[in-house]
Amino acid sequence: MPYQTINPFNNKLIKEYQTHNDQQVEEALSTAHALYKSDWAQGDIKQRVKVLHKLSDLMASRVDELAEVVSVEMGKLIGQSRGEVQICADIAKFYAEKAEEFLKPVPYKSDLGEAWVEHHPIGVIMAVEPWNFPFYQLMRVLAPNLASGNSVIVKHASIVPHCAETFEKLVAEAGAPKGAYTNLFISQDQVASIIDDDRVQGVALTGSEKAGAIVAARAAGKLKKSTLELGGNDVFAVLDDADIDKAAKAGAQARVSNAGQVCTAAKRFIIHEKVADEFLKKFTEHFKALKMGDPLDKSTTLGPLSSADAVKTLSKQVDDAVKHGAKLHFGGKKVSDNPGNFFEPTILTHITRDNPAYFEEFFGPVAQVYVVKNDEELVKLANDSHYGLGGSLFTRDLTRARKLASQIETGMVYVNSPTDTAAELPFGGVKRSGFGRELSDLGIKEFVNQKLVVLAAKS
Repeated sequence: MPYQTINPFNNKLIKEYQTHNDQQVEEALSTAHALYKSDWAQGDIKQRVKVLHKLSDLMASRVDELAEVVSVEMGKLIGQSRGEVQICADIAKFYAEKAEEFLKPVPYKSDLGEAWVEHHPIGVIMAVEPWNFPFYQLMRVLAPNLASGNSVIVKHASIVPHCAETFEKLVAEAGAPKGAYTNLFISQDQVASIIDDDRVQGVALTGSEKAGAIVAARAAGKLKKSTLELGGNDVFAVLDDADIDKAAKAGAQARVSNAGQVCTAAKRFIIHEKVADEFLKKFTEHFKALKMGDPLDKSTTLGPLSSADAVKTLSKQVDDAVKHGAKLHFGGKKVSDNPGNFFEPTILTHITRDNPAYFEEFFGPVAQVYVVKNDEELVKLANDSHYGLGGSLFTRDLTRARKLASQIETGMVYVNSPTDTAAELPFGGVKRSGFGRELSDLGIKEFVNQKLVVLAAKS
């Protein structure tokens, strides 16, 4: 696909970008590998975290400017774009302050002698990243790897090239040497060649299940480690003792944030039968109150989908769900009287297990509502999914919440809150949602050599 900036609010082409040829790819690999071999990567961590401090300050000082880049290019509401820029600044600051502690040697008691594990960089990391959080996804990979000494090469999504280019310039402005972070506008075949290259020692991908399977297989074929953050079909469970007003409001926001284009968005709403009617009524009212419009307008509460193709995919999914017996409770169609990529906020009910919608991820403002009789049915339904990324539980009984949270097969569970993210908390899933973790102390250790050193005991 060509690298283009097309404003999803009006589908106007803003700019096309020149792709990188194989010679430029080789130059990028050579520079990145040389940097990994240098004192920059192998020496004192303080020189690297200094860059992260500067990067954090740069992004924090340019929130409005950078947020507009995101909103114009992929349609995120301007307030949410500002939030994305700020969390990027927070992640850079977090690793600037914590990386040295996370990477310090860890002693182990052993009869064999004095033993400890050191943490060393492993080389060039190839990252393939998606469009829905065009700065945040990049920062999740860059910050821990830059701190540890790995060089990062990134292929960003073809519909957010301005964000990709802007982020690369920010990293350079923060003082990172050439090769520490390189953005490439390349093809899938070029990505495969980079993964095959001996100088590349790790692969990180955030994206679709299909893309993850292809990239992971390629990396595995070369015996290289990969981390995958893929799709989700997250549950939003409302128990019979929950605050329904709070749950309905939080649930609506959790489904339509970023126009529903979030891997950890609430997608399957599992409601206890005693409160199902009340929840659905209030939930629907929140959907009815949404205002579609320009993402740069502060009064807009539902922006466009990222592309015309995204609208086509979502339309087909909803139509197929209804054909297979789902009931269209609200919405369900592309907005036809607007040149942008708008899709009505939609609620589907009465979805049976033989409906293709039951196992699919809907990447847009479409909610599925299920009704259960008890906690056992809730857990069974929640776990009957190919995915296992995040989830939310709403209840006043925290003992009950702790028990249920432990039983749900996901990488993350939030109680009385929509799924969220923070620099200090690990992010990742299980099943077809991928493997590995980003952020926190876990994220920085995914691509380091945890080297054991033993000084033999005196005999």
